[in-house]
Amino acid sequence: MARTTKKSAPQKALKASPESTTKTQPVVKKPAAPSFTARTGKEITVTFEDCIGLTAKVAAALAAENVNILAGTGYSASSVRPKATFTLIVDDLVKAERALERIGAYDVQDSSIILVETPNKVGALERISRLIADAGINIYYFYSTTSSGRTATCVFKTADDKKAIKVLSKA
Repeated sequence: MARTTKKSAPQKALKASPESTTKTQPVVKKPAAPSFTARTGKEITVTFEDCIGLTAKVAAALAAENVNILAGTGYSASSVRPKATFTLIVDDLVKAERALERIGAYDVQDSSIILVETPNKVGALERISRLIADAGINIYYFYSTTSSGRTATCVFKTADDKKAIKVLSKA
């Protein structure tokens, strides 16, 4: 069998024009970092003896005093420790404390927290928590929820809320 060899045509030397010697990099747009607002807030943490219907009882006591629950969490540790703890952000802390004490709350504490309103986007929590961590501030806990689907509210308790607010405000 005969072998055929394909000859390639001689390449012409290309003369470089001034425009072709400068390489232009494509412009890569980074997605805009989610913007957010940070402010201080207060939450109340109360403990009850756990029982069936306690969440309804707490909600009813606050509603009867026209106290709005803006955010909250409640849990019972186990049957070994039959106590329930509620942490709530409300629109009237004083009225809430009185209403909850009337229905058996004990170990009532309020503390400062940071409320961060952010777009409900992938990476938003990472950005906020990274800013706090890079400032050398420990996050004790956080919880969050979306409200409209477009925004999320994150609640943080840190080792230095004042410094964390300052860091977040500069971002």
